[in-house]
Amino acid sequence: MAAVVVCGGGVVGVSLAMLLAGDGHQVTVLERDAPAPAADAWSGWARPGVTQFHQPHTLLARFRMILDQELPGMVERLEAAGCVWADWLAVMPPLIRDRSPRPGDDRFRYITGRRPVVEAVLAGAAAETEGVDIRRGVAVAGVRTGPSVLDGVPHVVGVRTTAGDDFDADLVVDAMGRRSRLAEWLTAVGGTPPHVESEDCGFVYHTRYFSGPELPQVLAPPVVDIGTISLLTLPGDNGTWSVTVWSASTDTALRGLRDVDRFTDVVRACPVHAHWLDGEPITGILTTAGVVDRYRRMVVDGVPVVTGLVAVGDAWACTNPSAGRGMTLGLLQAQCLRDVVRSHAGDHEALARAMDEVTEAEVTPYYRAQITADRARFADMDALRRGEAPAAPNPRDAAVAGAVMRDPDVFRAMLEATMCLARPDEVFSRPEVMEKVEAVGRTRVWRIPGPDRQTVLDLVGG
Repeated sequence: MAAVVVCGGGVVGVSLAMLLAGDGHQVTVLERDAPAPAADAWSGWARPGVTQFHQPHTLLARFRMILDQELPGMVERLEAAGCVWADWLAVMPPLIRDRSPRPGDDRFRYITGRRPVVEAVLAGAAAETEGVDIRRGVAVAGVRTGPSVLDGVPHVVGVRTTAGDDFDADLVVDAMGRRSRLAEWLTAVGGTPPHVESEDCGFVYHTRYFSGPELPQVLAPPVVDIGTISLLTLPGDNGTWSVTVWSASTDTALRGLRDVDRFTDVVRACPVHAHWLDGEPITGILTTAGVVDRYRRMVVDGVPVVTGLVAVGDAWACTNPSAGRGMTLGLLQAQCLRDVVRSHAGDHEALARAMDEVTEAEVTPYYRAQITADRARFADMDALRRGEAPAAPNPRDAAVAGAVMRDPDVFRAMLEATMCLARPDEVFSRPEVMEKVEAVGRTRVWRIPGPDRQTVLDLVGG
């Protein structure tokens, strides 16, 4: 049995705490923000430590699968809180004629809801879990170190709070999200910062939430690209849903999307999305920009930069939120860490190396795939803004995109990758999948209808 301190009490932090406590560890969660109110987490819970708290989130199929495996009954608790089920198989492209079910189709179903509601459910369950002690309103100021395990590498033995209180730990976990101060902490104790890759993904997001007696009929995939804008439509909990329009942050002509009326006009001009506006607005336009794609690696040149401390979730890596993978990948990484602790508890160097190895093998490929997709989408938006044709995708990617729209099994392969059920590189290296791609042959990609660039500019006053 070990003492573990988890810095950060968000979805990933409290989920990890429950996983580790299930193995008999004593876990203390330190969270700077206040607890959720007894009712109405959406409007009553202030989480200044999470800038994207009220932005759209979703829980993909892998998230639901891990809950079923590791935390039985949690899905039922989410249902009881008003979260809803969704299934992308219900919106297969119209060019797919064979819509007969396949064995294993249930794996694509997922349950989802607004971030504050989901987090309140998980936090409530963690607070009831034996071996988990959640301290809210407690901010961590930095780490404390002891004798090194590796020459020249700091070994963390606990944390100190801003109030001056010390917490001892056999393992400290950074689950503080996008605002993690890990690099600063390591530098303060004479360590080497982790390897960091960082870039602005180049998008600005405009979101509005609605409520109504029935959720909108789903006529298109959650994410749809239409020229120089993209749309994200997500069901929420308790009869709520969200509509997001995003564009390139350099496309200043579309700044009018911050305005309620102009946002509404643009969505109304999208035939398969307009009905998502037919509800009671419960927010204005929530705009987010400057979203940074960031990746941290804790092993540099083959040597851990620290022992006794690991990072998970957005504190490890974060990407474009439109993919909706953040909480799912965070839970996957929490599961990986629990397994690593099982195998290497007490051997700090081996634990650090094993966590790096499993993260690179099982989680990093999703990050790399999203970065590639973000760059390609931004380049397309930028070209269209300048009145130029986007660069042609490589032949293999074009063939896959065309086959996804026409073959039911290739569509399911795409869902596996999208839902984080299998790594993207693994899915599209399967011979049986690529044989079906080749059978479809060269074809144009079917596009969701929507307004052209000039129409969007007219609607936003650009």
